[in-house]
Amino acid sequence: MTSLMNSELVEVDLSSVKHSPLINDDIAPTKLSQRTWSTYNIAALWIGMSVCIPTYMLASGLIASGMNWWQALMTVTLGNVIVLIPMILNAHAGTKYGIPFPVLARASFGTLGSNVPALLRAVVACGWFGIQTWIGGQAFNSMIILLLPQWAIFEWGPAIGFLIFWSMNVYFIVKGTESIKWLESYAAPFLIAMGLGLLAWAYFAIGSFGPMFSQPSQFETVGEFWKVFVPSLTGMVGFWATLSLNIPDFTRYARSQRDQMIGQAIGLPPTMALFSFIGVAVTSATVVIFGEAIWDPVVLLSKFESPVVILLALFSLSVATLTTNIAANVVSPANDFANLFPKKISFKTGGLITAVLGIVMMPWKLLADYGTYIFGWLVGYSSFLGPIAGVLIADYFIVRKQRLNVADLYVRGGEYEFTGGFNMKAVYALLAGVVLALIGLVVPEVRFLYDYAWFVGFAVAFGMYVLLMKRRTP
Repeated sequence: MTSLMNSELVEVDLSSVKHSPLINDDIAPTKLSQRTWSTYNIAALWIGMSVCIPTYMLASGLIASGMNWWQALMTVTLGNVIVLIPMILNAHAGTKYGIPFPVLARASFGTLGSNVPALLRAVVACGWFGIQTWIGGQAFNSMIILLLPQWAIFEWGPAIGFLIFWSMNVYFIVKGTESIKWLESYAAPFLIAMGLGLLAWAYFAIGSFGPMFSQPSQFETVGEFWKVFVPSLTGMVGFWATLSLNIPDFTRYARSQRDQMIGQAIGLPPTMALFSFIGVAVTSATVVIFGEAIWDPVVLLSKFESPVVILLALFSLSVATLTTNIAANVVSPANDFANLFPKKISFKTGGLITAVLGIVMMPWKLLADYGTYIFGWLVGYSSFLGPIAGVLIADYFIVRKQRLNVADLYVRGGEYEFTGGFNMKAVYALLAGVVLALIGLVVPEVRFLYDYAWFVGFAVAFGMYVLLMKRRTP
């Protein structure tokens, strides 16, 4: 751990390859002067991304699936502690060399092959962008109805609210990454206060925390609990498995390895645990207050009586959704799409492509119920992202010993050309991890392979990649 923190930052002059088709200003390595993100900036980034409605839905969805409060909180917290490990490891190369995720992927998958993991990650990000924008649009439309009650009868009201919120996201896409740093830094304290305010409501509505946590587990045996816990834990890891890949997109701006490591450690697990606790407590409170578990906070807010409270809460949810969406679901796909044709697709263009595809993916279906959200969406895509993480970490730490030829990452015919720009050994390792995990989806006898999709895919791809690369021709 100490050696990782003390790793020196590297700045490479790439003026000789500026005309290469594999480089543009957005995916070029950051200069040392651009690496200004402190521990607070990294921590604020994670606070801004973690405090959001989908995080709330994670914990409250587990309550709805039958867990009691401490089982749900334990599942969420454990999942985030686990995913912090690949998060910090993949962040290392971004901080050291100043390179984004799709460029790092060129070292293992090849200069052209990197588009395989980049596009897989981008598709997931587009889905998440749609989910967050849909949720934010709902909250925004509810605010309009509160201010203008007659708006509720307007058929196109929800669509207009959605488009307004979508436009707010596009504004920050156009403004670029520094606007994201500003947004996260100022929003983080506000978002924590908003979450604590919601917790306070639940407390005073009941009179104590006791009734919130008195709801028993719905599982009569350990076996019944385990059947839900295992895929749920995978879902918790899958929730941030996206960022565990493209975290270099942010840490390339970090001042040091220490800043990125400590910033992530104090920003991710504690915030997820806190906001998940809020989700657990409030959802448990709704069982006592309303007689049912209400896991969607927008639905919950519609039951409040005070217009001022509703307006403030909906505004807070909108800000939370915006900060998460921009940082988590725009930066990565924007860089990933730019990696396809660096001379033709900029960060802004890639971000706009993401915004359009996020609508096309019909996010309302992914949020139909907690089962679809956790066991379908989160676990499903983790079967693809786990193997990618396995290949990236194995390549950087085991095969290359943290040493990269940065200039060759941006040219054809260099060290990372492999065969026609593709390292098929990385592709084979990726496919092996994905296929083995998905077998559990179609063969009931080995369902555990799918329930552990991220873990299975990561382990298989990691091991297979190391073995295949050891046999490569010098």
